[in-house]
Amino acid sequence: MHGLRKRRFGRTCAALEPDDGLRRALAALGRRWLALDTEARELEKQIAALLAAHAPRLLARHGVGAVTAAQLLVTAGGNPERLRGDAFLAALCGASPVEASSGKTSRHRLNRGGDRAANNALWVIAHVRTISDPRTRAFVAKRTATGNSRKEIMRMLQRYIARELYPLVTDALRTAAIIN
Repeated sequence: MHGLRKRRFGRTCAALEPDDGLRRALAALGRRWLALDTEARELEKQIAALLAAHAPRLLARHGVGAVTAAQLLVTAGGNPERLRGDAFLAALCGASPVEASSGKTSRHRLNRGGDRAANNALWVIAHVRTISDPRTRAFVAKRTATGNSRKEIMRMLQRYIARELYPLVTDALRTAAIIN
């Protein structure tokens, strides 16, 4: 469900008359959903404010939102000794290419290791860019024309995004370390 439909569903459930058990349960569920939705929105605003103060360049990148930026910083910040380059960030996020060739076929697949939440953050950024960024759309069209699958294209985009965001993530971590 989309945000507006979810909120309407929550309000409808919360407004039910509690004359039977099912309606009572749905009303309680609706009230709880609305409370959690409000709490999640407030937390996201707080995260966005912290990131705007400490990592504005990261947030300024196309497709990078507060939640995805926070996830990348949490993953990288929990493993600063492992961040010796952009390839290490990609491996930490599970976005490094792994050889998956056999016989005459030469190809790569996405690394199954790493932090799956950080991998998801990179996937979300790649997906947003695929929809709304003209350069990314041109890249996808070019790769599709050469015969790459959607999975392979997303793997390439995730690796590129990890390479692009690496200096911004490390800069934000250094800034946070100086402040603390």
